[in-house]
Amino acid sequence: MAGLHSVIEGLSQRPGVAAVALVSDDGLVIDRAMGNGHGDADEVAALSATLARHATSLGDAAGRGSFHAGVFEYANGMVVLSQAGAANFVVIVVDSNHNVGALLYDLRKNEPALAALL
Repeated sequence: MAGLHSVIEGLSQRPGVAAVALVSDDGLVIDRAMGNGHGDADEVAALSATLARHATSLGDAAGRGSFHAGVFEYANGMVVLSQAGAANFVVIVVDSNHNVGALLYDLRKNEPALAALL
C-alpha cells in the first residue's frame, strides 16, 4: 500500500503534526507515522475506534447522524479523529498552539481519495 503510506507520511509532515495513524473501526492500526513520545499506536487506535463509536451514538441520540470528524483539545495539544472510508479513521496528534482548520479542510476534501486507497 505504497500510495496509502505516502498519504499518511504526507499528513505527518504538516506543520504541528506529531503523529498520524490510520485505524480500522475495530481498533487496529492499518498504517502509521508516529514518532517516539506520542503515545502507543495500538492503544491510540483502540481508544480512537471506541471514541468514534460513542461519537456516532451521541450523533444519533442528538439527531445529527453518524460521526464524521472531531477535534479533541488536551493540555498539551489536540487529537483530530476523522472518518476515512466506510469503516476506517485517521487519527492525527497535533502539537499545542497549531491551527487545525486547514488540516480539517484537507481531510474532508481528500477523504474520497483516501477511501479509494483502502
